[in-house]
Amino acid sequence: MKLSGVFAPLPTPFADDDRLDIVRLRTAMAWWVASPLTGFVVLGSNGEAVLMDDDECDRVVEEARALVPRHRPLIVGTGRESTRAAIRATKRAADLGADAVLVRTPGFFKSQMTGDVFERHYTAVADASPVPVLLYNFTAITGVNLAPATVARLAEHPNIIGMKESGSDITQIADLVARTPQAFSVLAGSGSTFCAARCVGVAGGILALAALLPEPCVRLFELTQSKRYEEARVLQQRLTPIARLISSVYGVSGLKAALKIVGCDVGSPRPPLVPIPATAVAALKEALAKFEEVGV
Repeated sequence: MKLSGVFAPLPTPFADDDRLDIVRLRTAMAWWVASPLTGFVVLGSNGEAVLMDDDECDRVVEEARALVPRHRPLIVGTGRESTRAAIRATKRAADLGADAVLVRTPGFFKSQMTGDVFERHYTAVADASPVPVLLYNFTAITGVNLAPATVARLAEHPNIIGMKESGSDITQIADLVARTPQAFSVLAGSGSTFCAARCVGVAGGILALAALLPEPCVRLFELTQSKRYEEARVLQQRLTPIARLISSVYGVSGLKAALKIVGCDVGSPRPPLVPIPATAVAALKEALAKFEEVGV
């Protein structure tokens, strides 16, 4: 499996009483499936998976699989702090219909998370996984970095097919692309630097921004695919302010608020996360309005 294109890491809807909201999930999934996105990721960082029980996670995968057409990849986040738990989550996701899994680096014991430890962890997961595995590096959250040299060794495993690199360090992203085989898919995770990442060779992106503005994100990918880099650069400039607001500024709570503004209600963030204040909602409305005024 070679992954290329634009994938959206989907937020998980919760009701006001903190329950998983299946009705909202089904409605939102229909909205996303109607878009031109290549595929979808559930139970990632934007899916608040770390705040969910295993039975809730399984229900989300079941519902998503029922609504996502088989020709569009459904990727499930199965990262856990222990190798054993990651393997168990991966097998459950595969049984429920995942096409691939996205495995976040463990990071609780930061000082002990060496390249050798990551190599053993991911090799064990990939050996046990019934479906292809994607590495997931998100240093801003985990506090650890999956170095290019380690990724290069892991890319030799037949069941490790790619990775999501959520950082904005273009030098590291270029190094990841250069050190891994062509069949290995390096996918960008930052909407604010997607154009630059495409220019250094990433196969696509898993972008929170794509859950909010799928058509423009797909358009940016298509422009770079056609080597229309100046048009892509201009579009990136228009998208960057919104990308920053829903990632580094307001995070998951901001993404959920922005989705409600555009007509896709995914409920509230799960505590201890809290909804963003009214001033932040106003800032998101202004940024989205400016984007719509300029157009794609």
